[in-house]
Amino acid sequence: MPTPAPSLTPAEVAVRSGLSVSTLHYYEKEGLIRSTRTGGNQRRYARETLRRLAFIRAAARIGVPLADIRATLDTLPDGRTPTPADWAALSARWREELDARIAVLERLRDDLSGCIRCGCLSLDSCVLHNPGDGYALEHPGGNRLS
Repeated sequence: MPTPAPSLTPAEVAVRSGLSVSTLHYYEKEGLIRSTRTGGNQRRYARETLRRLAFIRAAARIGVPLADIRATLDTLPDGRTPTPADWAALSARWREELDARIAVLERLRDDLSGCIRCGCLSLDSCVLHNPGDGYALEHPGGNRLS
């Protein structure tokens, strides 16, 4: 029977993952990672937690909210650690949302470029200084840039 891989302390995981111990505790509280406890009630993390943290960090870096990351990780059987194939399949779900955010940013950039060329900065008609203009009457709280 193979011996189980030794577990890691929170400090060891923090050093290896580049995250703070408090972040590890937060992720655990949010259900993103799990730990076990020693007889002395100290946390220990399985080595696979490092791969799970890499997945979480990559998803968070592209702007995926932690709740969405947790929901995605919850789709894995028995809470197992994502594999590279899992990343490919799971991250494909986020591509459409990321493309939409990129489109919004491109429109914002283009409006900014137009504003720089125009130079008017009119409080009556500028889409940057007065994004609600007439649109706000039809859509309270609306913003054409988003």
